[in-house]
Amino acid sequence: MKSTVIKEPSMVQQKEMISDHFQKLSEAPERGQKVVYTFVPGNLTELMLGFGTLPVHPEINALQSGMRKLSGDYIGAAERVGHSEDVCTYVKCDIGMLLDGNVGPTGKKLPDPDLLLLSYTGCFTFMKWFELLRERYDCPVAMLHVPYQADGEATEEMIAYVTKQLETEVIPKLEEVTGVAYDRERVREHLERSRIAEDDLVAVLEAAKHRPSPIDAYFGGVYYIGPMFTAFRGTEAAGAYYRQLRSEVDARVAAGQGPITPEGLLDEERFRIVVEGPPNWTHFREFWKMFYDEGAVVVASTYTKVGGVYDRGFRHDPDRPLETLAEYCLGCYTNLNLPTRVDMIADYVRDYAADGFLINSIKSCNSFSAGQLVMLRQIEDATGIPGGFIETDLVDPRYFSASNVKNRLESYFQMLQQRGSGLEAESA
Repeated sequence: MKSTVIKEPSMVQQKEMISDHFQKLSEAPERGQKVVYTFVPGNLTELMLGFGTLPVHPEINALQSGMRKLSGDYIGAAERVGHSEDVCTYVKCDIGMLLDGNVGPTGKKLPDPDLLLLSYTGCFTFMKWFELLRERYDCPVAMLHVPYQADGEATEEMIAYVTKQLETEVIPKLEEVTGVAYDRERVREHLERSRIAEDDLVAVLEAAKHRPSPIDAYFGGVYYIGPMFTAFRGTEAAGAYYRQLRSEVDARVAAGQGPITPEGLLDEERFRIVVEGPPNWTHFREFWKMFYDEGAVVVASTYTKVGGVYDRGFRHDPDRPLETLAEYCLGCYTNLNLPTRVDMIADYVRDYAADGFLINSIKSCNSFSAGQLVMLRQIEDATGIPGGFIETDLVDPRYFSASNVKNRLESYFQMLQQRGSGLEAESA
């Protein structure tokens, strides 16, 4: 691989944002600033910022550990104290990291939580994960129960149910922990910043409808969604980041350029692919290169919707602060039923003129992998496009077989080429 990577201003900007956030976390106990552990899907960032708290996301800690090649040792440590091999590897990685001192990506210890805030959005593992954390931290716990969209829609009753919990469970706990009263206007200001940034994010994601696509919406997409899905939504820094990112993507569209990858600009777009499922983090660049080498660009993905399905029309509404947070939680991808997911992926295949779609089935993630083979057949029936299927894991290096994944991908792209898909077949 090349030793140098193109660094656009937005990439540098995001790196500085993350570094600053972890620096603030390391100093939080000294400053008396409160820290809230929470999850990405259904996170209540604007509400937490309204109380002046700093968020920590355990699954982000795990994926960063995977990318830094530390997750294998952390998982081993968790298994040695009794956690099963079949448990979600995000959980085991986080527990192992905790046992090893809970040192973050900047080399500084993360502060203990002042509040565990569980927003349950379709992944039952989140509940068990926070039970494990509750055993290790002496702090309050707030749970926001979000009903599953079993019938494919969020009803008024569901919205009212979640809103009531925000009023009676979450806000009182935040007030108790911080000593700060709920300020509706302050939260409204954060939500207004979110709404504007969400417009820019959607413009970036939908730029993939151009040919060639100026972005990779899976591998590159995990960077694009980072500020929106984690600690920065509703901040001025996030707004500035997404304005910069959008201008860069618009410039690539105007120049007819493909996406930026670790190998540089992709010169030739041969295949346009939609991907279902999270990426593998332990071999992220190697995984991405398998697509790059084939000229395959991911034009849409479901993983970039785990923290919000903004491209399906949702925007945070600052005039209805608690209700809009409830609607957001209800609409996260992990809270959608399988028929809704099938329809979404089929729409992506058609709307983004994809040549194929691929499922990356994650060994330890039932929230994504359950039902995926059924989904694959239904998407094929709906679109007339053949699907591909590979298997990896989130952060357990034992379950990434590079040769197996590469062989399956090569076979799939060869099949697409033979049936008349891809740039070479079109120009023949």
